[in-house]
Amino acid sequence: MLIIIKELKSPTPKQREEIAAIYLENGWWDEKNENPDLVSGIVSGSHCFVIAEFQGRIVGMGRAISDGASDAYIQDMAVQSGFKRKGVGTQILKKITSRIQSDGIGWIGLIAEKGSSRFYSGQGFEIFRDASPMLLKK
Repeated sequence: MLIIIKELKSPTPKQREEIAAIYLENGWWDEKNENPDLVSGIVSGSHCFVIAEFQGRIVGMGRAISDGASDAYIQDMAVQSGFKRKGVGTQILKKITSRIQSDGIGWIGLIAEKGSSRFYSGQGFEIFRDASPMLLKK
């Protein structure tokens, strides 16, 4: 299976739809929030946005947000169900971390979704023992 891993800077309409479908499949968006046009802002506002393609179709993605100087956070790592446990997520993560490190950014963090800590631990990430992720309640 030939998977192509690459950075995306300006998604085509087809790519926006495929990315929105991945957000939907992974439970981050619901059908009322699904908005392919929002994808353009997410991609352009990210430090880097990486996709995995199989036969010209996006099957995985991930991105980093950063101040561009000291810290970066990995977000929205997702792979379509038919491509999970085949190394696609690992390839995406390596591309993102390589890009961040090549930009001279030394601190890379993330919040692991439930059930994904083992994956990230296997890639060299450690759990913060003295910190807790928090979310502003509206």
